[in-house]
Parts: sequence; structure tokens; C-alpha cells
Amino acid sequence: MNAAPLKTRDWSQVKRRALTPTEVVQRLVTAPGWRLSGDGASAAIEKSFRFHGYHDTMAFVNAVAFIAHGQDHHPELVVTWGQCIVRFNTHDVGGISDTDFDCAAQVDALLA
Repeated sequence: MNAAPLKTRDWSQVKRRALTPTEVVQRLVTAPGWRLSGDGASAAIEKSFRFHGYHDTMAFVNAVAFIAHGQDHHPELVVTWGQCIVRFNTHDVGGISDTDFDCAAQVDALLA
């Protein structure tokens, strides 16, 4: 089954806002493997991705960087041998926004 291509959005043209806690929980249900991390302005969604080695991990990191550049929305990445933790937060709204979930879906699509 082929998934529909994900659309990029020009976030500079979208008025963003922090999602309410209820909205975050509702969105997490549709984002398998992503979890809530932190609270308040430091709240984020994060997911850990595992790989067979450092080279595969770095290839993933570079693909995430390509997505981040295209979306102008850059996650925090923790990179170790065989693992990358991706953490999204929207600093300018002081919390989690639709942008974070849209970017998370694009990261998930890398491995679909």
C-alpha cells in the first residue's frame, strides 16, 4: 500500500499556537510511538528510533535534517550508536503546536 505524499507547509504563513493539553493527547493517539516529554514551555513530543549501526543512524539523521530545513522547524536530536531520539517543540509558542505533529509525521514517513 502506498501512502499519500506528505505536504510541506510554509510555517511562516501560518499563525501558530500552542495546543491545549487535550489537543496534544488527541494528536498523540494518531502518532504511534511519539510520547509527551517535559511540561509547560519545555513540553515536547519525542520518539526513539533504533538502527543496525552508526551509519544507518546517521543516514536517518541527515534525512531528518533535510525535512527540518524544508519545514524551517528544527528538532532536538540525540544521536548515539544505533539510536536517534527526535524531540519536537515550538519555542515561539511556548509549547507543542501542529507544526510538531506535522513534522513528526514526515519523520515517521522516512521509515514507512
